[in-house]
Amino acid sequence: MMNINDYLIWRGDTPICKDYPFNDVDSLILARFSYLPFDKITLGNETIESISLKMEDLDVYDFKIADDKLLIHNLGSSKRFKKCKVTDFVFNRVKSLDKQFGAVTIHFDDFIYISYIGTDNSLVGWKEDFNMSFLEHVPAQIEGVKYLNSIAIKNWKKIIIGGHSKGGNVAVYSALNSNFKSRIIRAINYDGPGFEKKVFDSIKAKSILSKIITYIPQGSVIGRVLEHEEEYKVVHSNNKGLYQHDVYSWDVLPYSLVLLDKVSNSSEFVNMSIRNWLKNTDSKNREVFVDCIFELLYSSDIDTFRELSKVWISKIPKMLSTYKSLSKEEKSVIGDMIKEFLKGFSLAMKEFSKEKIEELEKNLFD
Repeated sequence: MMNINDYLIWRGDTPICKDYPFNDVDSLILARFSYLPFDKITLGNETIESISLKMEDLDVYDFKIADDKLLIHNLGSSKRFKKCKVTDFVFNRVKSLDKQFGAVTIHFDDFIYISYIGTDNSLVGWKEDFNMSFLEHVPAQIEGVKYLNSIAIKNWKKIIIGGHSKGGNVAVYSALNSNFKSRIIRAINYDGPGFEKKVFDSIKAKSILSKIITYIPQGSVIGRVLEHEEEYKVVHSNNKGLYQHDVYSWDVLPYSLVLLDKVSNSSEFVNMSIRNWLKNTDSKNREVFVDCIFELLYSSDIDTFRELSKVWISKIPKMLSTYKSLSKEEKSVIGDMIKEFLKGFSLAMKEFSKEKIEELEKNLFD
């Protein structure tokens, strides 16, 4: 099947208009747009075309994944996107606050699109993600609301919001808490986690939920975590397991994403296991567990998982030393939390039917 880069070849020469309106494939492309290496170029008064030209000479390793280099080339060559103005790129990562946030705004004739970046490869970014398991709000979500409100004040067009992974979560959170809900056309979450139920319970204008949609691949793990009260649809990915989180594996048609009726058994099983773990642990212990695990990772003096994957063997003694320095209570929490996850896994096995377990064993990584 074809992906979003193929879509740009199919539809790149077709301007956004009444006959060929902006759709959720266009939105997925722009949700990925915020991942591009804007920090590697000098930004001024930019369009997608000018950004494409500036990124043309960047090495493929400057991009988070190789497909991103082809994406910006295709975007810069397309009549559909190349003349769009690009403004207000921000990115910040603050270890002391467990914060990693980024966003960029793309301007069309009739609306603006706000794209929130998802988790990067940094330990800080992933720490913030795990903090969602015990915090009602994380810094990126708060920053997302501030960003949306600041853009809305400067520009009175209608607004579409999108993001992938954590960026999708931030997009939804921002829509739920914005001061400009009436101007939001759509908020789209591409395989991003949900929220604690009390986040939805606190919303004053419930009508905003009708403007929010989440897309997840059939084997989704990340997009199933926590609660979703908005509509969600299942997209076919041609990859397996966690690699389905990669939006370049999502199949597209000339005008839409390829949709399925339901998620896979593996997605249901992992989701059930995680829900059991969350249900049977309290937020305080989850906080201690996450803090301790990342204390071990931070002790490696490495900033990203990509770097850590290359040298992790040499860092084991340092991390073991850090583990030994943990208190007896902290070690006990780590052990208990691992046991609870195994219990959650076991409960999920019991809740699955015999037929589903047999199918799961045959298609373990579907």
